[in-house]
Amino acid sequence: MSDKAKRIAFEWVESNEKRLAEISDEIWGYAELGYVEFKSAKLLADEIEKHGFKVERGVAGIPTAFVGTWGKGKPVIGVMGEYDALPGLSQKVVPYKEPIKEGEPGHGCGHNIHGTSGLGGAVALRYAMEKAGVKGTVKFFGCPAEEMLSGKVWMVREGVFDGVDIVLSHHPSSMNVGGLSSSNANNAVKFHFRGKTAHAAGSPEQGRSALDAVELMNVGVNFLREHIIQDARIHYVIEAGGGQPNVVPDYARSWYLIRAPERDQLDPIYQRVLKIAEGAAMMTETELEVEFIKGIYNKVPSKTLSDAVAMNMRAIGPPEYTDEEMRFAEEIAKSISKESKRTGLWKTKRPGWEDLMDVLIDRTVPDAWNDGEVSHGSTDVSDVSWQVPTMEFGTSTYVLGTPGHSWQNVAMGGMSIGHKSLFYASKVIAATGIDLLTKPELRKAAWEELERRKAGREYKSPIPADLDPPLNQWKK
Repeated sequence: MSDKAKRIAFEWVESNEKRLAEISDEIWGYAELGYVEFKSAKLLADEIEKHGFKVERGVAGIPTAFVGTWGKGKPVIGVMGEYDALPGLSQKVVPYKEPIKEGEPGHGCGHNIHGTSGLGGAVALRYAMEKAGVKGTVKFFGCPAEEMLSGKVWMVREGVFDGVDIVLSHHPSSMNVGGLSSSNANNAVKFHFRGKTAHAAGSPEQGRSALDAVELMNVGVNFLREHIIQDARIHYVIEAGGGQPNVVPDYARSWYLIRAPERDQLDPIYQRVLKIAEGAAMMTETELEVEFIKGIYNKVPSKTLSDAVAMNMRAIGPPEYTDEEMRFAEEIAKSISKESKRTGLWKTKRPGWEDLMDVLIDRTVPDAWNDGEVSHGSTDVSDVSWQVPTMEFGTSTYVLGTPGHSWQNVAMGGMSIGHKSLFYASKVIAATGIDLLTKPELRKAAWEELERRKAGREYKSPIPADLDPPLNQWKK
C-alpha cells in the first residue's frame, strides 16, 4: 500500500510542478513581513481549499494564520508552511546584488519555498491517501511571522496543534538533512524610556534624556555579557533615539532579543536585563515601560523522524541541475569568499566538511550528525516540538557557504534551483507522511523518543495568557 501511495504522491507533484513554482514565485514577489502576509496567506489557503481541504482562517487571533484539514480520524499528520519575508532584503533574480527596490523586504530565508513545499507535500499526501485507501487525516498549518515575531507560539498556546500525531516541516537550506541540533530559546522585548525635552545647549539641566537611558542600558548589558553562560546571545537595536541633537530626547526605544540554550537558562538572564533597564531609568530620572513581545522555547529534535526523512530523501534522489543553473550558482559563489565558506562549513561540525570546499551545490544526503548540538539561532518550530514529535528538514537550495538572511538566498529562492528544492521537499513530506500513517510502530517510536528527550520537563507557554500576538509591530 505504501509504495503505491508514494507513487501517486510523486506523480501529483510532478504533474503540478508548474503550479507549485508559480505559487512560490508569487509569494517571493509579495515579500510580506510577519503578521501582514495577507496576500501570501490567502494564496496558500485558497489553493489548498481548491483541493478539498476544509480551511479555518484567522486561527489563534492571527489574521494570517490558518489550518487546512482533509480526511478524518487517526492518525493525524501535520505539515507546516511559513511565508513571511525579512526587511531590507529586496533582490532581483540575478547572481549579483541588485535590489528590486532599495530597503524593501525580500525572502532571505526562503519562506516562499517553505510555504509552497508544505502545501505541495500536504496536497500530494491527500491524493495518495484517497487513491491508495490510506486512512487518517492530514492538516496543513499556515504559520505566519516565524522571523522575530514567532506566530507558532500563539498557535501552540491556543491549542491549534492539539490532537496531531506527528508534524513535518521543510526549510530551504544548503544541505539535504533532517537536522538533530536543538536551538536557542529566546525572548523579544522592547524598552520604552520617557523623559523631558529641553534645549540641549541653553537649558540642559531641565532635560531628562531618554536616549541617555537607552545608551546606559546598552552599556550595562554589554558588561553583563562577561557574566552569563557562553552560549547565550543578546542582540539589540535602537529603534528611536530622538529627533535632532539640540533637543534633549524625551522618548527613546530599544528592541532586544535574548537567547540561551534552555528556557531555564534564559529566564534568569532576562531578569538581569530587566534590572539593568530599571537602573538606567533611575540614573536618568526617566520612566521605563517594558513591552514583552514574545518568548519561545528550545527545539526538541527527533532522530526517529530524521532517519525516516533521510530514507525517503535517498529513495527519491536529490534533483539534478542544468548547465544554466550551475552557471548561475557559480556566479553567486563568486560573492562568497573562500574564508567565509570555510568558516561556514566548519561551524556545521559536519564530519568531512573539508571535502565540501570545492562543492558548489551539495547533492548528498548525509545522516544527521549534530545530535546534542545547539544552534545559536532560534525558531518557533521549537514550541511545536514540545507538543508533538516534529521534524523540520532541509533541502539544498543555496550554494554552499551562502550566509543566512542574505541577498544570495533571495536570488536563488526566486529561480529554478529554488523550485527544484521545493519539488524535492514536497515529495519527501508526502512520502514520510505515508510512512507515518501506515506504520504505527514509527509513530510510537517518535513519541517515546520525545518523552525521553523531555526527561520529565513540562512545557509552559513563555507568553502571558493575556498577551495578544504583536500584530502591529511594523507600524511602530
